[in-house]
Amino acid sequence: MEFRLLGSVAVETENGDIPLGPAKRSSLLAMLLLRPNTAVKVEQLTAALWEDRPPTHSKTVLQGHVSRLRALLAEHGAEAYGIELATQGSAYILRMPESLVDAHRFEELVALARVQRQPADAVQMLREALSFWQGPALTGTVQSRPLEAAANGLEELRLASVEALAAAYGQLGEHARAAAVLRTEAVTHPLRESLAAALMLALGRSGRQSDAMDWYHRTRRLLADELGVDPGETLSEAYATILRATEPAPEKRPAPATEIPVPELLPRPPRGFTGRSAELAALARALAGGDAPVALVTGPAGVGKSAFAVHWAHERRADFPDGRLFVDLRGFSDTQEPESAAVLREFLLALGTPLQRIPDHADAMGALFRSLTAGRKLLLVLDNARTSEQVRPLLPGGDHCATLVTSRDRLGGLIASDAARPVPLGHFPTTDSTALLAAVLGEERIAAEPAAADTLAGLCDGLPLALRVTAARLAERPQWTLAAMAGELADEQGRLALLDVEDTGVSAALRLTLQELPESTARMFRALGLHTGPDLDRFAAGALAGTSPALASADLGRLATAHLLTESAPGRWTLHDLVRLYARSLAPQADPEGLPRLLDHYLYTGLAADAAAEPGSQPCCTLPADARRPAATREFEDRSAALAWYEAERPALEGAVAAAVSLGLHDRAWRLALLQWPLILWRVRDGWAPLLETGLASAAQAGDLEAQSRARALLGWVLHEEGRDAEALVHLEKAPELAAQAGEAISEAIAYVNLAVVLDSTGEHERAGLLMSHAVSLAVRTGHPSTQVLALQHLARHCLKTQAYEAALAHTLRADELLSPDAVIAQVRLRITRGQALAGIGRLEDAADQLKQAIRAAESAGFTEGAAEAREHLSRLPANR
Repeated sequence: MEFRLLGSVAVETENGDIPLGPAKRSSLLAMLLLRPNTAVKVEQLTAALWEDRPPTHSKTVLQGHVSRLRALLAEHGAEAYGIELATQGSAYILRMPESLVDAHRFEELVALARVQRQPADAVQMLREALSFWQGPALTGTVQSRPLEAAANGLEELRLASVEALAAAYGQLGEHARAAAVLRTEAVTHPLRESLAAALMLALGRSGRQSDAMDWYHRTRRLLADELGVDPGETLSEAYATILRATEPAPEKRPAPATEIPVPELLPRPPRGFTGRSAELAALARALAGGDAPVALVTGPAGVGKSAFAVHWAHERRADFPDGRLFVDLRGFSDTQEPESAAVLREFLLALGTPLQRIPDHADAMGALFRSLTAGRKLLLVLDNARTSEQVRPLLPGGDHCATLVTSRDRLGGLIASDAARPVPLGHFPTTDSTALLAAVLGEERIAAEPAAADTLAGLCDGLPLALRVTAARLAERPQWTLAAMAGELADEQGRLALLDVEDTGVSAALRLTLQELPESTARMFRALGLHTGPDLDRFAAGALAGTSPALASADLGRLATAHLLTESAPGRWTLHDLVRLYARSLAPQADPEGLPRLLDHYLYTGLAADAAAEPGSQPCCTLPADARRPAATREFEDRSAALAWYEAERPALEGAVAAAVSLGLHDRAWRLALLQWPLILWRVRDGWAPLLETGLASAAQAGDLEAQSRARALLGWVLHEEGRDAEALVHLEKAPELAAQAGEAISEAIAYVNLAVVLDSTGEHERAGLLMSHAVSLAVRTGHPSTQVLALQHLARHCLKTQAYEAALAHTLRADELLSPDAVIAQVRLRITRGQALAGIGRLEDAADQLKQAIRAAESAGFTEGAAEAREHLSRLPANR
């Protein structure tokens, strides 16, 4: 028998965890385990078990919990382990070997690590100590001050242990490992200056000075924005150390080439999870045996499939040492399902694959994903799947991974093809329904009105979502009786027939919950019904509600507390499917300016992302004259951050384009489509044509000739990359004239370049050369360096096709003089073209030198396509065959 505090409070036996029951009983056990073999007074226990003023009969309730806990321990053979829960005057004491408590073993190992002379020994002890943690300490207990203080103390010791582990790695010269250990915690605790400082030094000592400086500036801005303070001494000294760069880095011990991060993508564990013991055991059996087991959790909407899966996954963290992946497939949502490629890309990023090295096509991504997961023991949670076809491309490789799928459908195809083992979830029986209500409201309140509690369970039809929001309503109104609430819900019986009309049934409970929220929070909820995507951040929420991101964040937090919202990822919030339907039904009551504000927010943010992703390029548009500046706009540190924002917001941006069209705001619609061009060029084969066609139609409606030119030029390029040259030329032939009519030479030059490239690929070399030369002349007249480089680079490539090697070389040298030092990709392409030109005129040694330089630059930037192209040309040189 062992006891857990570092995660969900639990008692482990050989036959599994002992079901402790309600949160107050877990809280009682936690208080006794925090002080084993020490008498804990009734007053201290009472303060821990009740968040507010305890009821008059609290002592009786406490005695009942003590009695039941004592019986549970005895029933499972606690006496054989020397464990006894005894009464000592007006106190209780849990006599036991302290080594049975994970927190004690953790603290003991941390203390031993502090006195180790050898850093390797300290590393081993600290890693073992941190392995005891399976989630936030004291999970599942009452949110009272004594327990929160204890949990915070344990968390502080954990963070200090992480910092100590990183320091020990640093003493071994393994600074990359130190940085990897610190980075996860620094992201989770962005205002903890000691973590940021340690991470900066580890990054600097592992040769990543630029990343270290970036982390300092990110933390400095956060401290200013969130707390209104400057960096403290620790952070400032770390920054100064990196600037001075006087301390030589110890010899670096590279990590094994096969080492990749341990991903943790699970949402937060659900609060107040109760019941489902039989189903949890069935799920454990389903995923325990066989090669690459697949479990399929099925049931109706709102039955708690997602909470069930996430709870189980958090509880079983130790079973999957190589990480846990999670994705919401939105199979039964009214928002668009994510493409397999998008999901695989997120998984590959979580497994440590650089963005630049991820293949373009879904099949290649899937192959890489299966390769990375082969031989690893990780858990994959695929939530809310609609079809078996949606799941199959995402299954991991190897025999040691487990996959947990949730769906409203039985997915018989997955059972037949992949031996998925079904774990059905039904509606709660009355006993579990009342237990869920008791977990929120307290057992004494349920015991006072048992018949009314049963009535409530029946009115909610045993649906956990309906039970939770009803309990939240009652928790906010402690003066209400359960019978009064049952009377309220009885008036809505027609809409509480959840099996038949589950969304309208849930809306009755949601309405009652929403009525008790502060007006600003209720206004935020109504505004969320206007949102154009599946999730959003505080900036988008602030734009919808007409408030600042800080105030929006507070309202989002209140909605999450009321179980109306979920923080699906750090800083991103989503509505449950049924709750989203209810919010949209309230959208007509929301501020009618909310959606236009959201569109303008995306315009401002898109321009900022554009500037960060492609510095030096001309913005693809200006703001409309009547655009409203949002209260705050997200800042982007670099190209990667901007591309990550584009990726995260892609569904919402596509929805925003459609919303702008429906509102007749075509001046917004085409801008929102074209502003995504950095991601479009980066992921050019991701099916962008429909979006750009919508943008083109809006540009025509708005009568903006330059917008039409840019839309046709970009659409033509996308169609060309998709192998649809005939369709591409229809748009590209019109794009230059539209730009000329608008008097926009830069757009005209870009349009001619795109047209000439496609003509070259179809064999019309003579016309392509004339148009490319004209594009260069136009670009020179604009005086815009990046446009000139683009035109010269493509003219040089055209010259290679016609074997005009001297001319190609001259064009690359001319472009090189205009090139920005930060334009690494353009530099690589120019070197490849120059190498080809030099080879064509017989200067083979110089050609090889240019191609080798291109390979080094491309590899350093993670530009795998460029490196591969340069290697191919290098291999064709006679001396390298």
